[in-house]
Amino acid sequence: MARRDFSASRIPGFATVAVLVFAALYLPILMLVIYSFNAGDSIAIWEGFSFKWYPVAWNNEQVREVTFRSLTIATMASIIATTVATMAALGTTRRRGTKGQTFIYVMINQPLMVPEIVTAVALLIFFASIKVATGYQGLGYLITAHAAFCIPFAYLPIRARLEGMDRTLEIAAADLYATPWQAFRHVTLPLLMPGIAAGLMLAFVTSLDDVVITLFVKSAGQDTLPTYMLAQIRRSVSAEVNAISTLLLLLTVILLTAFFLLTRKRD
Repeated sequence: MARRDFSASRIPGFATVAVLVFAALYLPILMLVIYSFNAGDSIAIWEGFSFKWYPVAWNNEQVREVTFRSLTIATMASIIATTVATMAALGTTRRRGTKGQTFIYVMINQPLMVPEIVTAVALLIFFASIKVATGYQGLGYLITAHAAFCIPFAYLPIRARLEGMDRTLEIAAADLYATPWQAFRHVTLPLLMPGIAAGLMLAFVTSLDDVVITLFVKSAGQDTLPTYMLAQIRRSVSAEVNAISTLLLLLTVILLTAFFLLTRKRD
């Protein structure tokens, strides 16, 4: 008899469990999107189809303000995080193995392993002392905090890209008397760009969606879009929040789709 390879899909009940898992993950999101087109004020009672909540959200000056602030913080933080992550990835992959390599890797990825609330409290204490000493209360703290938290998210795809690159091209460039900078600029960097772009997008999405660190670090009047939405839900749940959430979801899906296309393996 021919041997049959093991397949989890042949396990009894596998399909049922898969359907339940996907329903638990995506049904609430689907309901959110559907009720963003509700004509009424209720988020639980369907009163007809309408686009009215999208213009309402767009014409809300406070929504525009916090959205612009969120995009500014996410853009700056993702650029800083990606730059640092690129240098860290080069330093940990383009050198001979040394003692402490695993420790360095763990320290770079520390924010992924430590609960976010711990990172948020640590950043709060650190920046509070700086605020007292300097009196500065600007967005620099939020940008720095988001950048520090996003570094491992940018580091992982960049490191993965570097590990999959053929080093013989860099060696050939050195054999042709290219300086280390010339080899990096003309060989390594062009090949690394998909990983850098993927890391940048992942860091941007992570920063844009962050709530915990923002709540602990921000000063008065520095709400971002997620913290603004959280405050609105605490006061009263409005269908306007559904519209904002749907647009934020759309932006995230677009960026994550681009991330997948950049990082997928090509034949």
